Amino acid sequence: MKLVSYRERERDAWRAGLLHEGKVKDIAHACPGAPSTVLDLLEEWADWLPVLQAAYEAQDGWDLEQVELGSPLPRPSSFRDFYAFEAHVMTARAKRGLPMVPEWYHFPVFYFSNAAAFTGTQANIRRPKATEWLDYELEIACVIGKAGINISVERAEEHIAGYCILNDWSARDIQREEVKVGLGPAKGKDFATSMGPWLVTPEELTDVRLTGEKGSRYDLEMVARINGREYSKGNFKDIHYTFAEMIARASEDCSLYPGDVIGSGTVGTGCILELGTEQYAWLAPGDVVELEVERLGVLRNTICE
Repeated sequence: MKLVSYRERERDAWRAGLLHEGKVKDIAHACPGAPSTVLDLLEEWADWLPVLQAAYEAQDGWDLEQVELGSPLPRPSSFRDFYAFEAHVMTARAKRGLPMVPEWYHFPVFYFSNAAAFTGTQANIRRPKATEWLDYELEIACVIGKAGINISVERAEEHIAGYCILNDWSARDIQREEVKVGLGPAKGKDFATSMGPWLVTPEELTDVRLTGEKGSRYDLEMVARINGREYSKGNFKDIHYTFAEMIARASEDCSLYPGDVIGSGTVGTGCILELGTEQYAWLAPGDVVELEVERLGVLRNTICE
């Protein structure tokens, strides 16, 4: 299934919808008694999942072009972003003349970012006034649909409601200065995060799932384009740490809750910082940034002042 948060008019509240063959069906109308938002739906995910599956293929609903899509979770419960693609970490550090940190191979690491700054596809992203080095980051996120603490790698995927494309926008000049202090990134990240265009539930990806002892990877190509020009290309299957490992790490002595978002970190080649500004300029107002992941859609945003 594909779940969306949608609205008919700009000032309307975001509502939970099912997207099927170009039609957006309001979940609360299609499934009487169902919550009207995706976050509330995730709170009762196990109860409503079979009901949603039964209603999914009905053809009534809004045409996709008639509604505005937001982030599938307009305001997640929390947002942790990991650092799980080895190629990105290695290349980004090499650009600064640094070797790999041996501890990176010991456990997956993450930082918390601003869950109140999420936006969806087609939204304008305002460039922070203090930055000249605005960057995109091509990532995948999973959304938690079942609470838990001290979750094992073996059981972690039971807690995943679905997957989305994620763009962890970065003000690199601000980020560079604040991490010197030993904390962060903070202001270099918290102005915007894009997610969407929809949440894809795991059963839609079964045929591209690669199973392993430490959880699943998926054979899904990932591409970033700026103004139609391809900048980045990678694959979800190349991730070093699986989402199962990330969930296990995040839940150590700490509860995860429905609506928590966990980002993968940037895929190899997945940002300008990694590619190098010798050939790729930092993002500027008017630039259109498209992140595409097979099966997960296209997340498109425009930079503005």
